[in-house]
Amino acid sequence: MCKALVVDLPKESADVLRDPTRARLFELLGERRRPAATDELAESLGMHVNGIRRHLDRLQRAGLVDRRQVVHGRGRPRDEWSISPDAEPAGEQPTGYAELSRWLTRAIPPSKASLRQLERTGREVGREMATAGSDDIEATIGEAFTALGFRPSIETTAEGFICSLGNCPYRELVRENPEVICTLHRGLTAGLLAGLDPAAELSLFEPRDPDRAGCLVGVALPDRA
Repeated sequence: MCKALVVDLPKESADVLRDPTRARLFELLGERRRPAATDELAESLGMHVNGIRRHLDRLQRAGLVDRRQVVHGRGRPRDEWSISPDAEPAGEQPTGYAELSRWLTRAIPPSKASLRQLERTGREVGREMATAGSDDIEATIGEAFTALGFRPSIETTAEGFICSLGNCPYRELVRENPEVICTLHRGLTAGLLAGLDPAAELSLFEPRDPDRAGCLVGVALPDRA
């Protein structure tokens, strides 16, 4: 699946991202698909922590990123940043990559053999996305789906949790070839779960109309069975 995070922003937020440093910070958070500490981001961009913090504060005021404080050992809590679930993904690439994606989608036939291979590929990608040492699967899945542009909403259940996806960032590709894109997404989700906890089970994967969104992803967790 496409790894770029594309967001349909109100003018104020779009203006914030005109600054190249803030745009790169936003991109980095999308690439990581997990919260990142201020010093980690500063090191990635080769900048001082104080300067990076000012840019992150500006992104937060624009509603593009969220901040949480995490305690590590006996030291002071540190700030960790992630893409805000309220950032509204549009799912449209403003470059030639969008056309390339559509052409490739058309070129893949929805045969049983190709769909099996696509799901295997999705699983491999999902495993690569899994963050080692993540204990909170609900939060990690939510952060990954947020970074990919799905605007997830998670509801805890007796067996695990159900994630409702409020946006389809690949809606144009789904219109072209729904079986291919949704199969790849299902494989990615299963691979991500397997990388986080091999005992977790993808219990529900229900695609919906890409223009209206609302796809459902259900996860069964062994410790709640």
